[in-house]
Amino acid sequence: MIEYIVIAAMIFLILLLIFAATRPNTFHVERSAIIHAPPEKIFPLINDFREWEPWSPWEKIDPEIKRTYSGALRGEGAIYEWSGNKNIGQGRMEIVESLPPFKIKLKIDFIKPFKAHNTIEFTLVPHGDSTTVTQAMYGPSPFVSRLMGIFCNMDKMIGRKYEEGLANLKTLSE
Repeated sequence: MIEYIVIAAMIFLILLLIFAATRPNTFHVERSAIIHAPPEKIFPLINDFREWEPWSPWEKIDPEIKRTYSGALRGEGAIYEWSGNKNIGQGRMEIVESLPPFKIKLKIDFIKPFKAHNTIEFTLVPHGDSTTVTQAMYGPSPFVSRLMGIFCNMDKMIGRKYEEGLANLKTLSE
């Protein structure tokens, strides 16, 4: 009887690994919000890492987070590094493209609890007296991430934080 259980477990594990291997090798998470403010009012809050603390939900996860700012003060070349508890980890962001007041592109490198190298983009599209702000993260999805993705939905996990951040940005901008 134990032999059948072991064989069934091995077959399940093999099928799980095969299924993970067939999942996409890239990911994309995106959320948008309409903010009743012009892009010129919203853009500076994103283009300067020192302005992120009031609106970014990641900043509130660890009250003891250590922040380091370097490079340019804002815009292209601005760098933000963080180190925090197990919930926030350690990483680095750099603004690699800044097109006022419509687009900001960041390179984000996670160091702990896992290594990952991704891209974050903010786009601001004006519509009359409002602006649609879109935040997206995308990048490679290595095998381990595809395997973990079977059990935890990255889109929902990151997407909720993006929704929260965009809501905070909306409150701050309006």
